[in-house]
Amino acid sequence: MTREQRMTEVFVEVADSLTDDFDLIDFLQQLSVRCVELLDVAAVGILLADVHDSLQTMAASDEHTRLLELFALQHDQGPCVDCYHSGQARTDINLTDPETTARWPQFATRATETGFVASNVLPMRLRGRVIGALALFQTDPDPLSAEDITLAQALADVATIAILQQRTVDHGQVERAQLQYALTSRIVVEQAKGILAERWHVSLDAAFDAFRAYARSHSLQLAQLSREIAAGTFDTSEIPRPHRPTVRS
Repeated sequence: MTREQRMTEVFVEVADSLTDDFDLIDFLQQLSVRCVELLDVAAVGILLADVHDSLQTMAASDEHTRLLELFALQHDQGPCVDCYHSGQARTDINLTDPETTARWPQFATRATETGFVASNVLPMRLRGRVIGALALFQTDPDPLSAEDITLAQALADVATIAILQQRTVDHGQVERAQLQYALTSRIVVEQAKGILAERWHVSLDAAFDAFRAYARSHSLQLAQLSREIAAGTFDTSEIPRPHRPTVRS
């Protein structure tokens, strides 16, 4: 599939967000995967702000990236935090540079331990109001092309529109309380992912891919299915069990 065809699929998925049963968590997860496919990056994270103006990890292309973002937020440092507060893109960040290490010591160390050597972060904004950040991580030190950066910002803008298309915007102020449900739902998704990974003895990524695929094929909301799994009211044997892969260290 060509890059243009993949881009077309992304915009079709955004159009689907206009439906009443739009699944925000699944959309953002799919978008993180699409970004990896479309851009010259190794991993992607998507963060949104909650009602307390604090960033929360909403989606990530893999479990290592999700944990890195959580680590960054716990230490309140890193390019995502800076991008969100400034509203400005942070591009071509060398994570091995001494200045970067001095500025974000915990984040830079953890990022390089994860295998990333460079990062780019784009704001998710509407009418000047920033609601989150799209983080791109590289294992290759070469800077992203101007074309990739432009496309990445377009994808961040598309995600913002999808998130807010049914939300109230009053004089440019996003009603963040309406994002809280999605942020809370993400916590339940993580619980279900952990339950299945432990039950099946597979990686968290494999468990998530399996029950997300089941939800999509049965037109189920990820959050609702996750709540039923966490509550023990759903028979998880109905979900095709993934092959046990080698768990990444």
